[in-house]
Amino acid sequence: MRGRIIITGATGSMGAAATLALAGQGHSIVMACRNIVKAGTIRDSILVRVPDAEIDIKLLDLSSMDSVCEFVNDLGTEPIDALFNNAGTISRSYSITSDGLENTFAVNYFGPYLLTRLLVPRMREDARIVNMVSLTCRFVTVDENSLRPEPKDFSQLGTYARSKQALLRFSMEFSRRYPGICVNLADPGIVNSNMISMGRWFDPLADRLFRPFCKSPDKGVKPALNALSSSAKDRYFVGSHSKSIPARFLDPEMDLILWQETESILSSFIPRICN
Repeated sequence: MRGRIIITGATGSMGAAATLALAGQGHSIVMACRNIVKAGTIRDSILVRVPDAEIDIKLLDLSSMDSVCEFVNDLGTEPIDALFNNAGTISRSYSITSDGLENTFAVNYFGPYLLTRLLVPRMREDARIVNMVSLTCRFVTVDENSLRPEPKDFSQLGTYARSKQALLRFSMEFSRRYPGICVNLADPGIVNSNMISMGRWFDPLADRLFRPFCKSPDKGVKPALNALSSSAKDRYFVGSHSKSIPARFLDPEMDLILWQETESILSSFIPRICN
């Protein structure tokens, strides 16, 4: 096997496509997902096409920080070669998790943040991390007050975009602190998946007019696969190429502020394994 790769949201359309592609390349895959039954079905379908694939399934609910800690504790001692933070959600309405976090930020930011931090001691020196971001990041700004939005601050797309920009900024600060690990960003564009269903009355109309022009999951996950196979770092992978992190996102001071605020919010979880 070429390496052990963790894929979050592995039962989603792009997560399943990534699992198939990477298993076909000889990697050992850990499917990290909430729906174990669905994961088993996907794994079985992949094994039909790649009989020698090594695919493990483990429960991970990114909306629960306890679940993140349990996932890491259950991984065993085998080194991690790569982490693909693929899972994401667009919450229709404002809700709070059992940890007191807004759900969109919990799944898209706090969960991946904590997972990445806890996995560092198990990563190889030249490990690779790919974080899935979004083109919506360019339309919002983020500061330390964005991490725990109040109901009045919530909007379906706006909160999603801010959570993804927070993940982008975490990626850059993480790269500064762990220069030996290759950290890159992947932007899938607009993909024909359940993620673009807004749960609104106009969804059927949008499906007819909009979905035919969306990328397939196989094409949407291509930037992430390119990033995972690249030895570059601090790159923004989109389409079939990569580029420097866009200048609009270059703010090391804010990256540090968000890191420190997030560490404070997650202080009861991080010491369990990191310290």
